[in-house]
Amino acid sequence: MMQMIPEMKVKRMSKIVKTLKRIFLGIYKIIDKLIVIPISTLIYKIQNKIGRESKIEKLLNKSHVLLYLSLAFALVLFFVIDKEAITLVNTNAEVLKNQPIKVIYNSSAYVVEGIPDTVDVTLIGGKNEIYLARKLGSNEVIVDLTDYPASDTPVRVKMTYSKNIDKLDYKIDPSFVTVTIKKKVSDTKTISYDLLNQDSLNPKLSVKSVSLTKTEAVVRGSQDTLDKIATIKALINLDNEELTGAGKYTIDNINLVAYGSDGQIIENVEIVATNLSAKVELDSYSKKVPVKVVTKGELVSGKAISSILINDQDASGFEVTIYGDESVLEGITSVPVTIDVKGQGNNGSKTSIVSISKPAGVRSISEESITVVLNFGDAKQKTITLNGVKTRNVPNGLSANLLSEREKYVDVQVIGVESVIDELSQEDSGIEAYVDLTGYSTPGNYSVPVLIEGNDSRLQFVVTKNVNVVIS
Repeated sequence: MMQMIPEMKVKRMSKIVKTLKRIFLGIYKIIDKLIVIPISTLIYKIQNKIGRESKIEKLLNKSHVLLYLSLAFALVLFFVIDKEAITLVNTNAEVLKNQPIKVIYNSSAYVVEGIPDTVDVTLIGGKNEIYLARKLGSNEVIVDLTDYPASDTPVRVKMTYSKNIDKLDYKIDPSFVTVTIKKKVSDTKTISYDLLNQDSLNPKLSVKSVSLTKTEAVVRGSQDTLDKIATIKALINLDNEELTGAGKYTIDNINLVAYGSDGQIIENVEIVATNLSAKVELDSYSKKVPVKVVTKGELVSGKAISSILINDQDASGFEVTIYGDESVLEGITSVPVTIDVKGQGNNGSKTSIVSISKPAGVRSISEESITVVLNFGDAKQKTITLNGVKTRNVPNGLSANLLSEREKYVDVQVIGVESVIDELSQEDSGIEAYVDLTGYSTPGNYSVPVLIEGNDSRLQFVVTKNVNVVIS
């Protein structure tokens, strides 16, 4: 057994040696065929033309020189082939994302639709070539529509890549684009405006007036695109450090945008309105209004609010200053704050620090929080009769009336401390009865509960009555 192992090794070595001999013999034949014979033939032809023995001939007649020369040519051939093989093996690919598209067409006469914003380009080649292509920065994806006429029928066009390195290959995704080429027409549209970034203004400032230097703009595009335009708006940006106080200002470089009836921006339209500016006048509108304390929850039985203090002064004389647009401030008569009084009354008083929420449209308020003190006392009751029930939140397009005249009289039980109750008069109580018709959107007769609202937060009201309301 031990003797068989060396014999097997010898056989394997013999096979390897024979294989190597065949390989080298094959290489020798290739070299002889591709290098030695062509060189010898070339030398022979040169010798025949010269007609005499030259120094080159004497040199080449030496056997070792021809051998060295053949070996040199073989090495050169090997390195050339090896380099090309390495280049083939080391081929790389890199994707250039979101490459812009250059469209070549007559932009003054036509409109092109269907061109994507960007495409991806895959570069294929050596690392060095790809690196150079990226650094040169002249990569362009081109759609050439020079030879295409205007038509409502979409056409499929191949995109090309203007590669700056010849050895690179490329692939565009997508490689084709379907476009529609339409004739460009013009129309005139009225310009309106929108105010942007009003929150960046000083909270005590508001816009009093705005005027544009131009009221119309020429829009250009395909006919079907122009038909979709509902309005052209000048976008006036108020985020401007020069708008520091009340006064008149000029804002230049205003963007114009086309909008459709659905409020969406319409692309692929050209808006011409050169040197458009806006004259903006800022003012500081303010108004003093009382803070109205609204209570929620019920006091303990037999107790009522005797007095309300805000920041150590009587609530009836406490006011805050609000800032905003004049039209908004006109509709605001008070600023409400809510205090939870559930279970209160036996402890004599309740102190609360309350944040004031700005009413809708108010940009600034002089006080952001206040301290409210509610003092309690023994409750008394008094019944008064109100003449009239108002309707609130009547749905648009409908009207509401009480079914009968007698339903307008409402008895209200008023609860408060004796000193406050005694101040009430039947004629001028500051108490109002109303019905809330929110949600009553269908014409008909409805029984609706009566609600009570009073100016004096120290009072509580009890009413148990429904009135019949006709909505038509």
